[in-house]
Amino acid sequence: MTGGGPPPRASIADTVQATDGFLRHAGRDFLVVLYTAFRSLKLYPVENAQVQKALDDLAQTTQHLLDVEKELELRLQGEFIFVNSTRLRLDLDNYASFSHILGVLRQCGVGAVRIDEGVERKQLQIFVSLLLSYAAKEATPNKIFELSQKLSDAGVTHVGVEPPLETDEEAEDEERQKEAAKRTYARSVAVTKEVINSIRMGRTANVKKVKRAVQAIVDQVLNNEASLMGLTTLRDYDEYTFTHSVNVCIFSVALGRKLGLSKLQLYDLGMAALFHDVGKSRVPLEVLNKQGGLSDEEWRIMQAHPWLGVLTLFGLRGYGEIPYRGMIVAYEHHMKTDLTGYPKSLRGRDLSIYSKIVAVADGFDAATSRRVYQTVPIQPDQVLKEMWENPRRGYDPVVVKAFINLIGIYPVGTCVILDTYEVAVVHGANPDVTHVHRPMVRVVTTPEGGLVHPGFLVDLAQRDAQGNYPRTIVKVTDPVKYGINVADYFV
Repeated sequence: MTGGGPPPRASIADTVQATDGFLRHAGRDFLVVLYTAFRSLKLYPVENAQVQKALDDLAQTTQHLLDVEKELELRLQGEFIFVNSTRLRLDLDNYASFSHILGVLRQCGVGAVRIDEGVERKQLQIFVSLLLSYAAKEATPNKIFELSQKLSDAGVTHVGVEPPLETDEEAEDEERQKEAAKRTYARSVAVTKEVINSIRMGRTANVKKVKRAVQAIVDQVLNNEASLMGLTTLRDYDEYTFTHSVNVCIFSVALGRKLGLSKLQLYDLGMAALFHDVGKSRVPLEVLNKQGGLSDEEWRIMQAHPWLGVLTLFGLRGYGEIPYRGMIVAYEHHMKTDLTGYPKSLRGRDLSIYSKIVAVADGFDAATSRRVYQTVPIQPDQVLKEMWENPRRGYDPVVVKAFINLIGIYPVGTCVILDTYEVAVVHGANPDVTHVHRPMVRVVTTPEGGLVHPGFLVDLAQRDAQGNYPRTIVKVTDPVKYGINVADYFV
């Protein structure tokens, strides 16, 4: 009798090969009967003999797999289906069943199905019926979580669904998009700085460079809004004039897109937004950077920046066409909808939609930034509340509402305390507006207060198996209290 050492290598390889062979064969059988169950239930009521036969076959095939494997995991990865980590071979005989199952699971937002020992035929029937009904519904980001909740409510304890795993390719793609966003943002700040400084010195400004920067911002917002919006948290105290113009451009373009403007209109809007404060290049630096309140005379000089902006843009016309709309925005962005702002209007006028958009983007970024005369920024949720509730601020309510829908009531970069005692930074608004109070967040501390970097992403709208929310925002907090630099989590 031999000792209890490890089996020879050949027998391990044989075992693996045998397991793979079994899984390929039994996995294919499982997909075929699952496909038949889908088709039958779609065509006939559950009492129909054909449906009952399909469900019997499904229960039997599932049980056969569980008897051998003890668990069954069906996972999608790209165009492939894996059963217990073994990839199933696709051939002409099973192409229809494979592609149909892939389609149904994708429409439900399912990346994996897990079936455990002890599953009953009734549970499989409920599972197949729910998948069919959810596949027919309109796609929403929370579909998978609703489906999971419905399974739980129906007492289906041995079948679970999971969202797709992020693949290495997707993670790399996300990194590439973040890098592209950073390049776009840095280039836009550099170009804005160059142009404003040229105007201040009375030199020729390169408007073509600005146009290219705006086009890059528009393209980036259309391709991956979240990456660029996150960079607006880089409100650089020393470079405020330039980062503010770029942030207002990003917010305006994203808001214009939300309001249904075309790509060409977004280019126009982006140019107008980037140049909205160009008149400040004609305001003396000692007035612009003065700490504390302005005297009446200084305030009068500051209030001249809208029409100085129009004159400046007229002066730039020879170096490349500055759209007429940009002049309107430079002139109107502080007027307020009731015309109680500045410059004073001698007769009634309707503000341009571009001016209304830029006014909201400008007001939000200015209030949430630390500046020479405002060393403590106001928390973003408070700024939105004030913009929405106080008519004296003079913002267009429709545009403010669209802005809140765009960035959520907890805008990107807001620092929040959760009911788990963790601190998190808001990563993005929840795409489902019914969950406006439950954004995507990055948890950046432990419950004991230890900082973690880069932290981990959590969808606050996701429920657990019992239907409860594992994490909820308790209140907004100042990141400085916790030694958190919000921008670190976006660059």
